[in-house]
Amino acid sequence: MEIILKKDVENLGFTNDVVSVKNGYGRNYLIPQGLAVLATPSAKKVLAETLKQRAHKEQKLVDDAKAEAAKLNGLEIKIAAKVGEGDKLFGSVSNADLAEALAANKISLDKKFIMVQGGLVKRLGKYDAKIRFHRDVIADFSFDVVAEAK
Repeated sequence: MEIILKKDVENLGFTNDVVSVKNGYGRNYLIPQGLAVLATPSAKKVLAETLKQRAHKEQKLVDDAKAEAAKLNGLEIKIAAKVGEGDKLFGSVSNADLAEALAANKISLDKKFIMVQGGLVKRLGKYDAKIRFHRDVIADFSFDVVAEAK
C-alpha cells in the first residue's frame, strides 16, 4: 500500500514522502493517527504541485540548517555529571542533557533530533552524537562527559 506521509515518522520517512507500507500498518495506524493519507493518483498530483511550490522555501530551510550546523565546528561541550566509584556516573547523560548544553551555546533544537551513539551515557569519556538540523543536514558531533567539581 502506498501512502503519503503528513508528518515525519521514525524509521519510515519524512513529511511529504511517498512510501510503501503493509496494508494493516497504513490502514490501522498511520491513516487514523493522521500521520499519512492514501497515495491516490489525484493526491500524488496535489503533492507534486505542492512540492514544486515549496522548493524555494525548502532551499532556504536547508541553507539555514547548514548555517546552524556550521556553528558546531570547533565547539567543545563538556557535560558535568556526578561520579561514583571509578568512572561510573550516578544516573546517566542523555540527548536531553546534550540539548540543554547546546542551548547554553545558542544552538537551540529539540532533543528528538539528537541521537547519542550507544544510547544513554553511563561513564566518563568522549562520546559522539548525530544531530539532525534538517532531513538533508545531519552533523556528527563529539562531546565530553566530565566529573562534576566537588
